[in-house]
Amino acid sequence: MPSTTPARTPAPGDAPRFGVNYTPSQGWFHHWLDFDLDAVRADLDSIAALGLDHVRVFPLWPVFQPNRTLIRPRAVAQLATLVDAAAERGLGVAVDGLQGHLSSFDFRPSWTLTWHRRNLFTDPEVLDGQAAYLRTLASALADRPNFLGMTLGNEINQFSGDPHPDPDRITPAQAESWLRRMLAECERAAPGRLHLHAEYDAAWYLDDHPFTPAHAARIGAVTAVHSWVFNGTAQRYGADSVATGQHAAYLIELSKAWAEDPGRPVWLQEVGAPAPHIAPDRAAGFTRTTVAAALDCPDVWGVTWWCSHDVDRSLADFPELEYSLGLLTSDREVKPAGRALAEAVAEFRSGISRPRPRTTALVLDLPDEASKRSTCAPGGAFFEAFMRLAADGARPTAVLASRASDRDHLTARGITETVTVDDVDRP
Repeated sequence: MPSTTPARTPAPGDAPRFGVNYTPSQGWFHHWLDFDLDAVRADLDSIAALGLDHVRVFPLWPVFQPNRTLIRPRAVAQLATLVDAAAERGLGVAVDGLQGHLSSFDFRPSWTLTWHRRNLFTDPEVLDGQAAYLRTLASALADRPNFLGMTLGNEINQFSGDPHPDPDRITPAQAESWLRRMLAECERAAPGRLHLHAEYDAAWYLDDHPFTPAHAARIGAVTAVHSWVFNGTAQRYGADSVATGQHAAYLIELSKAWAEDPGRPVWLQEVGAPAPHIAPDRAAGFTRTTVAAALDCPDVWGVTWWCSHDVDRSLADFPELEYSLGLLTSDREVKPAGRALAEAVAEFRSGISRPRPRTTALVLDLPDEASKRSTCAPGGAFFEAFMRLAADGARPTAVLASRASDRDHLTARGITETVTVDDVDRP
């Protein structure tokens, strides 16, 4: 049965939630062009059968707002219908707004491109159009009890710099201004819901990227991390390595170095088992290892797997790994990773316990803006020291050097020992 209690921002001690990024089994995200409620309901039934409690959904921005001053009422109504169908199955719904970038494809409306090329993050008219769109979606869903909140867009930071082939260049200050304005629009339209932003791991790993770790860890209701081991982790260390199994937990703990609130919730919003980096016969094991590691981190809001259903191979031009990331096939058959996640969720709920504080903190000597953050990336000195501690069973977390002597901060996080990269023995 759907909950009658409105979704809200998380409170300390809330049990983690478990969900999936919803990829429609028919037509992928192009299903918005031929919206079939019966197909959506069947997909949601197959998701609910795994024991999950929420989905993250992705309206395609050009489909919903094809002109800067036209937000299609029918598309917004279809989104609301999807949210209501999810409620009937006991599923909360988080909605991404500006899509943005999905599975290697960019979806930008024509009024930002070619003859109308304007910066997504600084052009005043584009900002007004984005604000109106986000307000419209949030307002349409504000009275739905199962509406969790808005994410501004999926990894929209990839439009702001390298390696995008045609980036909209901005400064960190401009990125922050954009984030704060758009989140304020969401909050005004749907007060008290879980409104946030989400970047791919360039925010944590790429030198000079305009979206910074401080933005991720201090702006919005929660910190979102997207953990993909095809970023060099699995290639460098191997599919069965500590680094690969702990990558999601590492990003969760790395984010806490910049958080001003010692108990700030962290949402593992995307994580998946990409082939061939994770072979199909190892996907279930990777799923169990990754979820267990993430749940060993304090303050986790939830784990949301990528993705629900495989991409149908009748659709062309996806990178090969994108076709097989689903917990279910495009025929809605449960795959080994789906069974593994369902079992992990059931086991956790049968004996819920809060993870112990991580008492050992690895000191990260970076300023707040972290312009040179590649030390945190796979192969970087900080990354490798963290993984050596993890391999030794230390359950490490991260703390900025500027806070390593702040006894109040350390006590609030349960940290009793700090170590530096140089203190960690190298192999």
